[in-house]
Amino acid sequence: MSLRKAYVVGAGPNGLCAAVTLARAGVEVVVLEARERPGGGASSEALTLPGFVHDVCSAVHPLAAGSPALRALALEKFGLRWIQPPAPLAHPFDDGTAAVLERSLEETAAGLGRDGRTYARLAGPLSKRWDELAPDLLAPLHAPRSPALLARFALLAAWPASWTARAAFRSRDARALFAGLAGHSVLPLSAAASSAVGWVLALAGHAVGWPLSEGGSQRLADALAALLAQLGGRLELGRRVSSLGELSGADAVLCDVSPRRLAALAGERLPARFRRALEDYRYGPGVFKLDWALDGPIPWRAAACARAGTVHLGGTLEELEDSERAASEGRVCGRPFVLLSQPSLFDASRAPAGRHTAWAYCHVPAGCGEDLTSRIEAQVERFAPGFRKLILARRATGPADFERRNPNLVGGDITGGAQDLRQLFRRPTWRGCRTPARGLYLCSASTPPGGGVHGMCGWHAAQAALADLR
Repeated sequence: MSLRKAYVVGAGPNGLCAAVTLARAGVEVVVLEARERPGGGASSEALTLPGFVHDVCSAVHPLAAGSPALRALALEKFGLRWIQPPAPLAHPFDDGTAAVLERSLEETAAGLGRDGRTYARLAGPLSKRWDELAPDLLAPLHAPRSPALLARFALLAAWPASWTARAAFRSRDARALFAGLAGHSVLPLSAAASSAVGWVLALAGHAVGWPLSEGGSQRLADALAALLAQLGGRLELGRRVSSLGELSGADAVLCDVSPRRLAALAGERLPARFRRALEDYRYGPGVFKLDWALDGPIPWRAAACARAGTVHLGGTLEELEDSERAASEGRVCGRPFVLLSQPSLFDASRAPAGRHTAWAYCHVPAGCGEDLTSRIEAQVERFAPGFRKLILARRATGPADFERRNPNLVGGDITGGAQDLRQLFRRPTWRGCRTPARGLYLCSASTPPGGGVHGMCGWHAAQAALADLR
């Protein structure tokens, strides 16, 4: 059997990256997307008022900028332009100060005072070798290209984030800054290996930054779609697939869908035991998100926050621990850890002159139906008094809204499934992107290396198909 034609179901970043990878290898590719535009989690819309561009899900892209798969595609030729805020991240405190993740490792260390030397010793050797480390980090289980380097990372990554914060750092600022980074894992900070995501994001911040896509995250998806068209691939929008039986004449089908959706699409094509494994796949907490149209920039008490594309709102390590533990235990925290993006400070195309956009979200129990608007806005107001007076319009998006818009976001889980050790090596099963059905692959964030806009799940699935069928 040779691989001459393939279908890709779903035009998120992973599906598009899979399609581009196959098309570059000479395969005839057809991408089928249920919505009227490509992008999945990397899409932008006018969610509040005319003239305001909001990112529907992902907005800040350290992993896209540092992805071996995406960096090889020269997407700037197709309209993608990265904008780097002066600082990737700020984490303010109640006293009007803020800890800052700077692009420069040395400047970050200098801002962490007595913990600066420790931070530089731990992060420096790895961030300087990101290009060597990234292909091993963003991959399924394999024989590493740089085993010593990966082992050095693993020694940092294996620990609970709470333990790392307290064992490695002594100051309030360094502990909270690291805890906020690790909070992107959507795991309790006491979970084994919850440090991993924190270190990945810190290293990427120094190596490639935390950039925004000029004009919105949609530009990344549009650039991938334009490249696919140049390569001869076809993208069919508004094409919902109900069964893989609808797809004939192809040698391979790659599905950028959730494991449960794959089980439903494939039906009897998959053995019953494998279908059960897909149906039993575990998802993590959901998110509750707010998008705002603002009458001016957010009035941060800590001036450093105005330099940062992303701001973490949650105060101390202890507060962040409580918030992330609550989401995993099925509770809503009174003072949730809030992750905020303010793209229009650095990209004037996002809003009318003098106006601004921002979004923020917090982690909540999967499927949570509670309205977190007041709690999120209270956290912003806490660190930016006068914020509420600037709100011209808002759009709230809860877990059920996310899943209705994108069925891959089961229960509002934006990471493609719980990213704990139990599923790290079985995501969604020990087969990874492969299935027992010849020519059928899963290429969503529910396969290694997991959540984030990086395209590597699609790239690995496409490479597997090329290896198996050529």
